[in-house]
This record gives sequence, C-alpha cells and structure tokens, in this order.
Amino acid sequence: MRAIKEAGSMNPVVLLDEVDKVGSDYRGDPTAALLEVLDPAQNHTFRDHYLEVELDLSDVLFLATANVLDSIPGPLLDRMELVRLDGYTEDEKVTIARDHLLARQLERAGLTTDDVTVTDEALRRLAAEYTREAGVRDLERSIARVLRKAAVDESKLPLTVNDANLPDFLGRPRHTPESAERTAVPGVATGLAVTGVGGDVLFVEASLADPETGSTGVSLTGQLGDVMKESAHIALSYLRSHGAELELPVRDLKDRGVHVHVPAGAVPKDGPSAGVTMTTALASLLSGRPIRSDVAMTGEVSLTGRVLPIGGVKQKLLAAHRAGITTVLLPKRNEPDLDDVPASVREQLEVHLVADVREVLDIALQPVNAPVLSA
Repeated sequence: MRAIKEAGSMNPVVLLDEVDKVGSDYRGDPTAALLEVLDPAQNHTFRDHYLEVELDLSDVLFLATANVLDSIPGPLLDRMELVRLDGYTEDEKVTIARDHLLARQLERAGLTTDDVTVTDEALRRLAAEYTREAGVRDLERSIARVLRKAAVDESKLPLTVNDANLPDFLGRPRHTPESAERTAVPGVATGLAVTGVGGDVLFVEASLADPETGSTGVSLTGQLGDVMKESAHIALSYLRSHGAELELPVRDLKDRGVHVHVPAGAVPKDGPSAGVTMTTALASLLSGRPIRSDVAMTGEVSLTGRVLPIGGVKQKLLAAHRAGITTVLLPKRNEPDLDDVPASVREQLEVHLVADVREVLDIALQPVNAPVLSA
C-alpha cells in the first residue's frame, strides 16, 4: 500500500529484496500475505486487513531477489517465475572495480587518481586471492582498506598498488589457488563443482587398505551428502562389473577396503556431478596410472558407464580456467551449455564432450610408463 502511494501509480515496479530471509515469529508469518499478493488469481482483490480496504494489485510488477532457494517456502516459489543470474567472472570483477568501485573509494578516502594508482594485476589478485564471492561487495571493502592505509601516510604519495606490494596493505591472501600437483599421484582426480559463490575446483582422493589390516567395505569422508555417497557406490559398482573390459585388477577390491575422500572436510558437499571424478580416481588407483594434472572433469555416471548431463557448466569452466586447467571433460549432452561460456575462456580450454566412462579414462589417465607431469 505504501509503495503504491509513494509511486503515485497503480502499476509500479515493487522490489522484494532478499525474500529468502523472510521468516515467521511471534508477530506473524509474512509468507501468508506474500502468497496472496503474488498469486495472479487473488491479487486483483487483495484485502489489507489493517486498513480494511481492498486493492487491485494485478497491474503491479513484483520483482523478488534471493541468494538461495532452499529457504523459500515451496508454495511461494511456485508463484514466481525463476530467473537465475550467474555471478561475475574474474574479468568482469576487474572491469567493475576499475571503472566504478575504485573511483568511489578514492573519493571516500579523500584521494585522487594522481595520489594512488591501482593496477589491473592488483585488482585481479584481489578478486582471485583475497575475496571469494559471486558479487563484488567484499572486493569493494578490500579496495577501501587499501586506500585507507595509503591515505594514512601522505609522505608516500603518490604510490602505485600492484600485485607484488598488495600483501603490504592487506596481509597474506586468504584464498590460495589449489595446485594441480595434487593430481600427480594415482588415485587423485580433479573435479569441478558449483558453490554459492560460483564454480570451484575439488579433488577426489581414493585409497586401498592393506590386505593385512583386514579392512573391508567402503569408507566415504569429506562431509558428503546422500547423493554424493550414492555416486561413490555407483562408481565402485561400475568398476567391479566392467573391470575386465577396462583391464583393471578389480580382484584387489575383494579383500581390501576402499576409502574415498573429498578434501575441505568442513564444507558440506552434495550432488551427482562428481560421479565421473570418483570413477576416474578409483580407476587410476587400481591401474596405478596417475591422472593428467591439466585435466578436470564433471558429470554424473550411471551403472552402465554412461556420462549424464549436469548443471552449472559456465561456472565450472570459469573455475577450471581460473585454476590453470587446460583440458575439461564434459558430458556430451551439455554441449548446448557451452554457448553461455565467454569466448575468451573457451578459446583457452580444450573441452572434450564424452558420453561414456571409457572415453574419460582414455583421455584422463596417463599412458603406462609415462613420466608424471606436475603443473
């Protein structure tokens, strides 16, 4: 009611910011009112119970924003048309910081462009190693910290902030890039995942227990969700049933326990897209052949070895590019999703579209007796 009064129109645009934070308490549940407001079948006769008047809201355009969907009640979500917006790429963050954030923070710090110059390399390092987010809020805070510290000692002005002296202003980086060296041993595969702040690189580690320990069965660690645990069991079942075709010594699985671990144990993980990564890690372990350090993969695996499509292709390829990966294995049915990836990133990645686990193993596993390469 207040928004319509302020707009002076019956067809304004009303923004409901962070609707996922709406919660009920002793004062009532706003979700019930939102259901009536957003439902096209009801909002033409919306009744304000406080003012005891009816209002036609059918011409109002409601826009709602949210960070996560899990906390939005299902009935409310059903009344919305969902539009997913990807986070900024690293190049986009650098451009936004250079053209907008830097000028604003210079003014707030009482400085000018003649006093402090921040190079693009410094902004890129800020975005990659000092912040990890889908937007640029933390990036702006970091820029503000740099400029405030520069403004304290005017005797050092003018100065240039580059990637080399950035730690003098902000200390050590909080997010160091994962090294590809970790995939240079058998049983470790590089996968791609989507998080709340964009794409990321994850590692899947597999090991076999010594027969003399008497350990059997499967151990899964790394705070894995139910779907991810099922992916590990599917990977193991596939290798057991197709070991002879793949020339893998699957008899070792009979009397030896299998342990699959996904590092960053404090972070919950779930989803089926690590299935192909787990299968490759186990195949590498059994064959003794390391996985190429420049290869990352994503995809769901079926019991017959088919590689099934997954989501978040754009974010995953951006994460691979950021981590220095040069070869990415994607499900063949995800080929249309490559159109969403920036051309500058696609040109620097060798993307293989695979439909079967055998294709994955042929590309990812190093040849027998090949030298182990590390990035």
